[in-house]
Amino acid sequence: MYLLWVMLAYLALCIIRIIKGTSIWDKLLGLNIIYTKVIIIIVIFASFHGKAYYLDFAIVCILLAFISTFFTTRFLLGREKGGN
Repeated sequence: MYLLWVMLAYLALCIIRIIKGTSIWDKLLGLNIIYTKVIIIIVIFASFHGKAYYLDFAIVCILLAFISTFFTTRFLLGREKGGN
């Protein structure tokens, strides 16, 4: 249970990184770290309670995080180049 509190404290530091980030890439990196830590918290929670369906939820979260990061990066790169 101690590990869960450490992960929540680390999430708070990542939120500070998002707020104080100097560029959009710093903010995107902080958001990716938050995605990763939330998924780790879900997996830890699933192992404590012995529920396998939490792991299914974690897999769905991983896929959504990857897809959102991919399309956000494509959008930002296209906007920086000034084209499509």
